[in-house]
Amino acid sequence: MKVSYYPGCSLEGTAKSDYAESLHAIAKAFDIQLEEVRDWHCCGASAAHSINHRASIELAGNIVSLSSKLPHEDLLVPCPMCFNRLKTAVNALKEARAEQYRVQLGDEIPNIWGFAEYFSTPDMLEQIIQQVVKPLKDLKVVCYYGCMSNRPPEITGAEDHENPQIMERILDKLGATVLDWPYKTDCCGASMVLSKPGIVHVLVGKLYDMARRVGADAVVVSCQMCHMNLDMYQTQIETTWEKKFDLPIYYFSELIGLACGIKGAEKWISKHITESLSLLDRLGLLKSNVTPQVEAVA
Repeated sequence: MKVSYYPGCSLEGTAKSDYAESLHAIAKAFDIQLEEVRDWHCCGASAAHSINHRASIELAGNIVSLSSKLPHEDLLVPCPMCFNRLKTAVNALKEARAEQYRVQLGDEIPNIWGFAEYFSTPDMLEQIIQQVVKPLKDLKVVCYYGCMSNRPPEITGAEDHENPQIMERILDKLGATVLDWPYKTDCCGASMVLSKPGIVHVLVGKLYDMARRVGADAVVVSCQMCHMNLDMYQTQIETTWEKKFDLPIYYFSELIGLACGIKGAEKWISKHITESLSLLDRLGLLKSNVTPQVEAVA
């Protein structure tokens, strides 16, 4: 099947070698052809909506307008912030007066999906079951969504915005043990790590602490900003908390690749700052224990 694809800025930069590559690989393995939106640009993300409301709507709205030129019903967006801004723009432009914004949407507006949301649909879950060659047995995880992928529900359309289950459904089909916990939609501090790192150390430390308290060996995410805050600064946060957490932070797409024997999974995971392969090795989930079913490259 063919779908439109909006990578957003960070998947062309800091999240390219793990998140972006894993998404392209699993898409190929599941016969999903990603057609990148032509001439795409930044959606405004963190900055625009806090500085200029009109710019925030027009930047994100233009992405949707550009994607409407492609002959596909669905638009896949990996970044929850981009997803949220695109959905916000569509909502605003539908309600706007004709002269209010310089961007107008046509009659054919694509269905905007987060990548994890798309892979959690019944059809995709059935395909995951069929492609799993090495279930993630004994891997105990909690799923962390952060702020933007589900809220506010009037924008995202999420029915379970306070207790999302998208990644839980995926991880369950991969054979992992998914644990319930109360912090799955708490904030990680996002870009405040640049200006107020102490705040992020407190917020993320609480996430680590609760994940360990419920018995998790790892955290699974679908947001590159959340991944950065949880993965990159773990050593500093352990120093702040005077506590060793030693928690690998995996993208859901990496674990799909691992369980389905897709070539490249170990390479993506090796790019993380917090060491993340030892746990998988102890559980017998690395390449020497997996018979590859599909070869896919970004």
